[in-house]
Parts: sequence; C-alpha cells; structure tokens
Amino acid sequence: MPKSDLRVDLLGTSFSITVDEDAFYLKILLDKYRRVVENAQRTTGLDDPLKTAIIAGFLLCDEVEKLRARENTGLGVFNSIQAEELTLDLIDRIENALPKGI
Repeated sequence: MPKSDLRVDLLGTSFSITVDEDAFYLKILLDKYRRVVENAQRTTGLDDPLKTAIIAGFLLCDEVEKLRARENTGLGVFNSIQAEELTLDLIDRIENALPKGI
C-alpha cells in the first residue's frame, strides 16, 4: 500500500504524519476525531487542548468498547449476516431485472 501524508491542524497544534494507509481513510479518521473533539469541547466547556484531547480519546475508547461488547453479544455478527443476505438478495434482483446477455 502506498504511503499517505496527513496534515493535522487541531487543538492549537499542527504536524504531518506519513503512514501506510489510504489518504481518504485518513481524512475520514481525522474528520471523526475532529467531531469528537468539538463535541467534547461543547459538552464540557473545556478550552485546555490537552484535557480536551484526553476526553476525546476517552470518548472514542468508550465507543470502541461498546462496539466490541455488541459484537460479543452476537449482535454485530447478526448485523453482518443480515447485511450480507440483503446484499445478495439485491444482487439477485438486479440480475433478474436486467435483460439476459448484459
């Protein structure tokens, strides 16, 4: 996978990182983190960048653990199986709707 550069301008600091990830994926991650930081600032009223970053990291860890717990209860697996079944059903419908030979 090609290396991608990501410019981070957040909480009063700026830096660039180079990683082995897709640039679009990195942008999605940064946008997600930026939203979590903004939410943390809004809900706590904090203006200290270090404290805000710690709260944002804590909120993201909470989200990861909740997703992990959902998967461990079988809900994540069920949703994946259900999504796969729906996708296959949609593919069948599209193939049946198209004229033969396309």
